[in-house]
Amino acid sequence: MIRLFLGILLVFSFLIIGCAKKPNLYTSDEVMQEFEPTYFDFDYLTVRGRIVIEEANGKTTRGTINFRAKKDSIIWFSVTPGLGLEAFRGAITKDKVRIKDRLNGGDINMSFKEIEDRYELNLSLDLIQNMIYANIPHEFSYRDRLIRVGQYFELTQTRDDVRYHSRVSTRHGKVEELNSTSMSGKGTLLANYPTFEDIGNQPFPNKMLLKVSYNSPEGQQVAIINLEMTRIEIVDSLLTFPFQF
Repeated sequence: MIRLFLGILLVFSFLIIGCAKKPNLYTSDEVMQEFEPTYFDFDYLTVRGRIVIEEANGKTTRGTINFRAKKDSIIWFSVTPGLGLEAFRGAITKDKVRIKDRLNGGDINMSFKEIEDRYELNLSLDLIQNMIYANIPHEFSYRDRLIRVGQYFELTQTRDDVRYHSRVSTRHGKVEELNSTSMSGKGTLLANYPTFEDIGNQPFPNKMLLKVSYNSPEGQQVAIINLEMTRIEIVDSLLTFPFQF
C-alpha cells in the first residue's frame, strides 16, 4: 500500500477523451486572454470523505479519509478503514513528503530534492495542490498549447520532462479531466472530476477518480482510487497537523 502512495506522487498524467467537434486553435493574444482558469482560494481547509483503493495485487481497501490543509504550506491526511483504526497518516509540505503506514510498517520520509535525485522527477507542493483542487497543473503560459473544443478548453503543458493534458470547463474554469505522462516512461496518472460543489462561492471537486500506472521492482503496477467528499469546509481558525513517526 505504501508503494501506491509513493507511486501517486511520482507520476502525473492526464488523458483527454476525443471529441467529434472541430477544434479551434487559439493563436491570437486577444482570444487566448479569454482562457481564465480558476484556482481554489482559502486559508485553511478541512475535508471528510470516503475512499476506495483498488491495488494492483487485487486488494481493495475501503475507509474514511480526513484531510486538512493550509494553503501553500501543508497537506495533511488520515485514512481509517472500517474498524476505526488509523491505517495511514501523511503530511506534505513545501520541502518534504512523509507518510506513516501503520498497517504494513512501511514509511516514506523524503524531501522533494531526494525524490528528484532518485527518480528524476521534479515534484512540488504546488503541483500536488493543483491536482487535488482540480486546478490546471501549472500557471498558464503563452508557450502552452490551447484548443477550444465545444464547452471545453484543452490545454497541453510540458514541464520538467512531464506532459500534462487538461480538459478545462468553460463553465467554471476548473479541470474536469487531467492526463499527465512522464516523457521518460516512469508512469502515468489519469484523473477525472465528474462533479463539483459550491464551497465559499467557488467550485470544488467533491468526487475524484484516479487511475495510477507506475513502475516498481515487481514490474508495472496499476491502481485505482475513488474519492467522494462528504464534508468540505473553509475555516478561518488555525488547524493542527499532527504527525510523527
